[in-house]
Amino acid sequence: MNAILKDHQHELGGVLVGTGTPVVIADIEGLGRVDVRTGDVDPPHADGVWLGADYYTGRTVRIDAAIKTPADQAAALDTLAALQRVHDDPRLRLTGGATTDLRMKFPGRPVRVLKGRLRKLEPQLSALVHGWVPLDLEFLAADPLFYSDDIQQASIPLVTISTGGFTAPVIAPIVVNPGPDTRRPGWVTVDGKAPAWPVLRILGPCANPAITHVESGRTLQLNSVIDAGDWIEIDTRPTWRSVLRKNGGSAAGDLSARSRIDLFTLPPGRNELRWSATDPTNTARLTVTWQPAWPTL
Repeated sequence: MNAILKDHQHELGGVLVGTGTPVVIADIEGLGRVDVRTGDVDPPHADGVWLGADYYTGRTVRIDAAIKTPADQAAALDTLAALQRVHDDPRLRLTGGATTDLRMKFPGRPVRVLKGRLRKLEPQLSALVHGWVPLDLEFLAADPLFYSDDIQQASIPLVTISTGGFTAPVIAPIVVNPGPDTRRPGWVTVDGKAPAWPVLRILGPCANPAITHVESGRTLQLNSVIDAGDWIEIDTRPTWRSVLRKNGGSAAGDLSARSRIDLFTLPPGRNELRWSATDPTNTARLTVTWQPAWPTL
């Protein structure tokens, strides 16, 4: 369970820094607009510039801090060692796309989370005898978004939604449904101010599942058979994009050529997801998991 943070208190890979901790923070840089990779081109034989697509880079957060444990050199070194261990786990260091969390709490805002890795930890030990160790920390977030501390989830059964019409024989009085059923499965509400990248897990038994985001029309189609107790998980998150089975094997080859994981997002607000598959037992389920995101603090 995540630690409860106070204002101006942050957590890096499980280590608390800032207010109420031995790590005093003087300044934090890199929380504004991130750099962009531009596609600008100078047109030949013409004035001006042709403005191309702009792509955001990762977010580099620099923290000017110091360990403050007056007259206690051992405590200062223990705190430094804890920060150094943030990046030591081989599952983090040696796995492409793996990230740790930088959780941040500012006044008037809930906890915001950056996902990335500690790229720099430079201590100055000249004043260690006084229990004072200045630190230069640098954290590289894999994308520019600030995420919620909470994970949202929805479970959607495999059902067929009627598109309307009448069934003979028609007997008076005829009652027309005045609007859509707000309780129908497939509607999910996404918090935040930026599109969320969902993790879609299909639990068998079923065959050839297809998941459609109704508002955009984007569909993810799998030419797969998923046995009872097995599942396939489609992870659309930028750092993880994958299609994996429960045993860890890849099912990316089963994804249809027209399925675009990199475009399958859930915009803020209400979204409708529909999915279909062959399942004579009607027990298959789709679980959708996402973290709300914000482009700014």
